[in-house]
Amino acid sequence: MVRRSLPLFIAIGVVVVLDASSSAAQTSDQASPTFTATRASGTITLDGALDESEWATAPVARGFVQSDPAEGQPATFDTEVRMLYSDEAIYFGVVAFDGEPARVIVTDLKKDYVVDASDAFAVILDTFHDGRNGYEFATNPSGAKYDAQVTNEGREINADWDAVWEVKTRRTASGWVAEMRIPFRTLRFASADPQTWGVNFRRKVRRLNEDSYWSRMPRIWGLERVSLAGTVTGLQGLQAGKNLRVKPYVVSSGSTVRSGPTNGEFSGGVDVKYGVTNGLVWDFTVNTDFSQVEADEQQVNLTRFSLFFPEKREFFLENSGVFGFGLPDASNLGSAFAGSIAFGGRQNGTPDMRLFFSRRIGLSDAGDALPILGGTRLTGRAGAYSIGLLNIQQREDQGVSATNYTALRLKRNVLANSEIGAVLLNKEQASAYNRMAGVDANFRFGFLQVNGFLAQTMSPEAAVGTTGNAVVGRANINYQSRAWQVRGKFDAVGTRFNDELGFVPRRGVNDAYTYLSRSIRSRRLPSWIREVRPHWLTDTFTRQQDGSLDTRQQDFHFLALLQAGGFIEFGANTNVEVTRAPFTLNSARRAVIPAGRHEYTDYVVTYAGNGAARFTPSVRYSVGSFYEGYKRSYALGPSVHLNEKLSASLNLQVNDISLPDVSYVSTLAAARINYSVNTKMFCNALLQYATDTHQLSLNLRFDVIHRPLSDFFFVYNEHRDERLGLRQDRSIIAKLTYMVAR
Repeated sequence: MVRRSLPLFIAIGVVVVLDASSSAAQTSDQASPTFTATRASGTITLDGALDESEWATAPVARGFVQSDPAEGQPATFDTEVRMLYSDEAIYFGVVAFDGEPARVIVTDLKKDYVVDASDAFAVILDTFHDGRNGYEFATNPSGAKYDAQVTNEGREINADWDAVWEVKTRRTASGWVAEMRIPFRTLRFASADPQTWGVNFRRKVRRLNEDSYWSRMPRIWGLERVSLAGTVTGLQGLQAGKNLRVKPYVVSSGSTVRSGPTNGEFSGGVDVKYGVTNGLVWDFTVNTDFSQVEADEQQVNLTRFSLFFPEKREFFLENSGVFGFGLPDASNLGSAFAGSIAFGGRQNGTPDMRLFFSRRIGLSDAGDALPILGGTRLTGRAGAYSIGLLNIQQREDQGVSATNYTALRLKRNVLANSEIGAVLLNKEQASAYNRMAGVDANFRFGFLQVNGFLAQTMSPEAAVGTTGNAVVGRANINYQSRAWQVRGKFDAVGTRFNDELGFVPRRGVNDAYTYLSRSIRSRRLPSWIREVRPHWLTDTFTRQQDGSLDTRQQDFHFLALLQAGGFIEFGANTNVEVTRAPFTLNSARRAVIPAGRHEYTDYVVTYAGNGAARFTPSVRYSVGSFYEGYKRSYALGPSVHLNEKLSASLNLQVNDISLPDVSYVSTLAAARINYSVNTKMFCNALLQYATDTHQLSLNLRFDVIHRPLSDFFFVYNEHRDERLGLRQDRSIIAKLTYMVAR
């Protein structure tokens, strides 16, 4: 396997040498802009007017430069940003000029809206000035809010992090204005005085599909690339305050199973957040409840491996980047639409492993909630170190014994923009245990990134029940410039590697992965195409026991990015799969794949429209052989933005499969409706139906933000078996949270 990887490293070397001179020239001339902060002498009223005298004398950041489409050229419409600070908060006053203000686009008002679907302004604050991590805040002309924690320059972007901050916007004859207030207690920063922070600003003009930045940014990167940010100096006398937040909740619910009686419950709990230092935060949770969380999206499984469902629970999402270990290598199997289940370039790719996966806590294998008695979490920075400590106690329920979970993560910054780290995971359940210990390293050198990890699990022999080693390792290399992207990865997962706090689809295999892509922008392209990107990948799994082939997948794709947004992609996906035993592809249809060697190829074409348009069509069609049979797959994903308050979307997936012993059509449909009364009151509905199981499910959520980080939720869930005409269960939940900050 090492010999097979040599051509990859030779290719990377050739690309680096050929591209090195231009890359150096493209980065060396990017002088980081700087301005000095000004302390406000009076009160700043947040109204979107910028009419206080302090705004008139504050330094101005202007002269934004495009990153896309015309990299290095002045922005079509300039942006002016002023910054002030007081004892409690930092303020940004933004004037976004626009020659045609009536054509400004806003598609959404909901919290954590899709930033790139609207005109927008965003700021990132690198408060430790380490060029690695930051806090991102964004808004659109109607005052919708988006906030996120950025870890390792975008290796993980946690948009589920919720911050206390305010924004007011106003439309004007020359564009729009935003006034932002971010309290210091929302942020973590060092104790030095005065402070120097990294900062950058991004402006999105959606109808032009144009991005521009205050500190220049190559088009291959985004705002999260904080090592290229500018700086703000002169921040003096900053105090994070006591930073104590107490957030109690009460919840009342009623549920019915089939025709049984209604069971009612009333409970409560509390979350506490305490700032131990400016950089470290200690969280406590008692009788933790996640009843308001949106239901999982159903998926179609066309493989012999487990499906991956993302974490959605607030407690585990906040500061999750600190615990990231063995993160996915972002090998999206060739698709530009990898975030969508229905529109991926390949429907039968194996999900990447995650060595710490918080959904293992408080959820059964079937996805049912298990009660959490409480827990604690310590996260943050101390000098050059990042620290994460998590301990959760799960109660006994549904035949599952009481379980304690612990995760300990430590990372240290090294060199200019790299880090090394270690992790320890522990699960204690009755007399059994499962542990994992590992080390990792992540090195970044401009366009080149090299990372890897090594870990081992420890469990009683009886719990593992197999021979072989209990070690997992990865070596990963990624080179990305404006023209080339080359990735290579080698994984080795031992047969006895048993990570009960992780997600590991395959064990006892080696995985060699290669990806090569060329980005081309040329005046010879049609005016409606911005960039074309042919790319190829191969992913080969072999069994450690005898070195024989398990799976080989190759994708040959051609992608065209459109000027207005969206893309067209077409290509071929080839597969060789060797199964040692029969497996059930679809239990409801009694579809069984026999043991043996299976070679098949499908051909795919995908179109995704402009996500900012009032109507956005998305279509995917694939056809080809499938194991010993044939498969046609269709996916439709139209969405409608009637206005900034109301939107709806449909995700329809149809798989028409013919095998030697059975033929069937499997359909999965999901419909969403989102309505935002304003930026603090939202209602959304998710209706799903699967023909394989005849299951119809409805998840209806109403959320009112009655004060910062304080909500009233009303949630209605229902599941039906349409084949029998029966309602299987129904639940109604009302939950009130109230956050008090000191």
